[in-house]
Amino acid sequence: HQSAGVGYYEFFQFCEDLNAEPVPVVPAGVPCQNSSAGGAGQQGGIPMCEMDDYVQEVLDLIEWANGDKNTKWGRVRAEAGHPEPFNLKYIGVGNEDLITHIFKERFELIYNAVKEKHPEIEVIGTVGPFSEGSDYVEGWKFASKLGIPIVDEHYYQPPGWYIHNQDYYDKYDRNKSKVYLGEYAAHLPSRHNNIETALAEALHLNNVERNGDVVIMTSYAPLLAKEGYTQWNPDLIYFNNNEVKPTTGYYVQKMFGENSGNLYLPSKVSLSDNNGAVQKRVSVSVVKDENTADYIVKLVNLLPVSIDAELLIPNIDLAAVTADCSILQGKPDDRSAKPTTKKITGINEVSLPAYSYTVLRF
Repeated sequence: HQSAGVGYYEFFQFCEDLNAEPVPVVPAGVPCQNSSAGGAGQQGGIPMCEMDDYVQEVLDLIEWANGDKNTKWGRVRAEAGHPEPFNLKYIGVGNEDLITHIFKERFELIYNAVKEKHPEIEVIGTVGPFSEGSDYVEGWKFASKLGIPIVDEHYYQPPGWYIHNQDYYDKYDRNKSKVYLGEYAAHLPSRHNNIETALAEALHLNNVERNGDVVIMTSYAPLLAKEGYTQWNPDLIYFNNNEVKPTTGYYVQKMFGENSGNLYLPSKVSLSDNNGAVQKRVSVSVVKDENTADYIVKLVNLLPVSIDAELLIPNIDLAAVTADCSILQGKPDDRSAKPTTKKITGINEVSLPAYSYTVLRF
């Protein structure tokens, strides 16, 4: 256990400061299968005679976050200095667990109690640490059986996996649980973050954006890491006692987060080179932000050569359009690249640099 000086109160305040939705994740009465005690594949569990007390702790957390200041735990929050509820909407139950009868029995106790006492809270389930395998298959079966509204998917894959699995979420059943992609990253053998991994992640986010009716949330993991004290790589933002060091992957997340839009617009790409390996390394996503009436075009070029692109949007004269243009580019092993932003007029023809991610907003 690591508090890092941050408890639930600080976590919820942090989310409030960021205008972000808090998603606390509580154990499902069992330890993560990657826990050090026992190694991978072990599955202990809270004794069933103690589960009622544990379930009550989960319910108490929800009351602490959302309860009126006259409730038992709402009063504790108010006395700490936050009289207004935090308006919690989600709670995750379980993290990369083995999907066994030990897990299922305990998860179902928590899930049913939250549904009964707090039907306004959406419970997020778990389907293991990989994009395939027994936990993934059994986790999805279990989620479908219970009607869990959202499941938490985790996977760390090499850049090639993202290039060759661009239809991954296209194939999902639209009538089943929604997906929270809670942990993912493009992994190289050295486990560091560079332009190659960042662009692979941008490519994947283009495909996730296309499937926004299935994948309702994503989060790169982990977010923060202190240099010299890391347990996992890659992380998104490194820091020491003197400075903060965002990674190339951070800038991809930032560019997507600031240009999310709320309406997806179908698009297609036609390339002069019909080679499949070339086709898979160029990706486009077009969305509209109906609050601002802005169109947002995201273009990924994972090729070692620049692309001269002609953009066509029906009924819009792009030659007369002035757009904000942000570009993240560099050599594949570049670990310090940052995006540049400029205004350009005339986006009917644009050049996409080699190894780049471009966002046009107009």
